[in-house]
Amino acid sequence: MMRTHYAAEVTPALDGKEVTVAGWVHETRDLGKIRFILLRDRTGKVQVIGKKGIVDDSLLALMSQVKETVLQIKGKVKASPQAPGGIELIPSSVTILNEVSGLIPFEVTEKAAEPEIDVRLDFRYVDLRRPKPAAIFKIKSEIITSFREYLVRQHGFVELTPTSIVAAATEGGSNLFPIVYFDKTAYLAQSPQLYKQLAVIGGFDRTMMTTPAFRAEKHNTTSHLNEVLQMDIEMGFADHHDVMKILGDVAIHVLSQVKKNCKPELETLGVDLHVPDKVPMHTYSSLVDLLNKNGVKFEWGDDFSRETEGEIHKLLKETLYFIHEWPTAIRAFYSMPKEGNEKICNAFDLMYNGTEISSGAQRIHKPDLLIKAIQDRGMDPANFEFYINAFRTGAPPHAGWSVGLERIAMKACGIQNIRECALFPRDRTRVTP
Repeated sequence: MMRTHYAAEVTPALDGKEVTVAGWVHETRDLGKIRFILLRDRTGKVQVIGKKGIVDDSLLALMSQVKETVLQIKGKVKASPQAPGGIELIPSSVTILNEVSGLIPFEVTEKAAEPEIDVRLDFRYVDLRRPKPAAIFKIKSEIITSFREYLVRQHGFVELTPTSIVAAATEGGSNLFPIVYFDKTAYLAQSPQLYKQLAVIGGFDRTMMTTPAFRAEKHNTTSHLNEVLQMDIEMGFADHHDVMKILGDVAIHVLSQVKKNCKPELETLGVDLHVPDKVPMHTYSSLVDLLNKNGVKFEWGDDFSRETEGEIHKLLKETLYFIHEWPTAIRAFYSMPKEGNEKICNAFDLMYNGTEISSGAQRIHKPDLLIKAIQDRGMDPANFEFYINAFRTGAPPHAGWSVGLERIAMKACGIQNIRECALFPRDRTRVTP
């Protein structure tokens, strides 16, 4: 190994011990007879100090590297209350692992003005060295880890991996990315929806998935991407109430774990994360009434826009909340109509600080009703033959939902642009790096 310790592991408890650290030159200072390097790795920074007469002159010369040079430094730990972290490292060897020979496009110490986001994304591999982007992705990692741990380890879900290549639209519509698949035309999957239902039909009545989804929608907003990562579940022998309970509980668990395990990252981002102890429920119709009573004209049957969702959030003043009992016509074709009122379906959204982070529904599990729903949307049931046939083999009532990982990360981190929460975002214009 090229290191014995990360920066955060070099503490006053190691006073007098030999350690080897490796990372990037974050900052340097040359005071003539004394030289300092602040060496940075993924855990933090460690101060290296070289004094003339104590450290060999050749080592002092090596300590005059430009910022972002990659170094390995071996030395003795010295407790020093004045130093960052309470220690200094007295070097016995300094090895240059790679010198900077290209452009460093912006300052990574965050002492300079914030670079434009497109410049940052063009040089994402440098941007990730900055504290705030690094904090976002550590929080994002905690979100997906705690999501998986809660469902698989604590509640008996089985993780499956669906295909990302499909023969037809999984959610209807035409917003698909076509690909050449040998002598056929195929598409990148909009979601794992149909496949997680097939898994339930196959007997996996508690399944979860984390998978990319691709949508060829020409959005140009701060809350949309064309490639996202979805965190999904599907439950057999369950209805929408059952999966809404799971969704509310897992959302609270995930946010609680972020608050508990990502304190330094939240502090870096300036976020005081609020975690509610319950998730209130509101029907679509009640929120339409709320809008109209407060001077926001809104027609029943229209979908809520981002602006409308913002108005609702201002009126409700709630962190997490459900919107359920949606008009059937504006939800996915496979959403189960409400018994006794087919104009309403058993679909729902989970809102987080005014932004939709999850959608779900009880699914149609009867073939004849499914064929009718497909036809009502102007689609050809023949394109869904494999899907419909699966329901003819004995499909239990089932329900599920999907959480957008980048969406929940954006809201938890207090970020305004979702592209900051994708490692290498894909939007209408960006396909590199």
